[in-house]
Amino acid sequence: QVQLVESGGGLVQPGGSLRLSCAASGSIQRIYTMNWYRQAPGKQRELVATITNGGSTNSADSVRGRFTISRDNARNTVYLQMNSLKPEDTAVYYCNANLQLYGSILRSNYWGQGTQVTVSS
Repeated sequence: QVQLVESGGGLVQPGGSLRLSCAASGSIQRIYTMNWYRQAPGKQRELVATITNGGSTNSADSVRGRFTISRDNARNTVYLQMNSLKPEDTAVYYCNANLQLYGSILRSNYWGQGTQVTVSS
């Protein structure tokens, strides 16, 4: 069984910062790509940022220059540093990992439960 547990969400004023964390646990042999998605009320879930196991990153145009994704492979953890937050960043943020379990040759996608980020004065 694999669990992805997010933390770090909350209420912040416009222009503020938050740091999200997502720790993966379980019978994990290797984690490949790790991603952050978000879903605002009434909108589709969108990809915010992605990082490969080699450390290559990419992010959505709407957050580029403000959000930074990073990971600690030894801790199976991915982070999202969010600066200069705007009200339109308000959403539930989900982490996603593409990984391989011990004893399996297949890769599977797993999701965290989500953490709420609210940007408001």
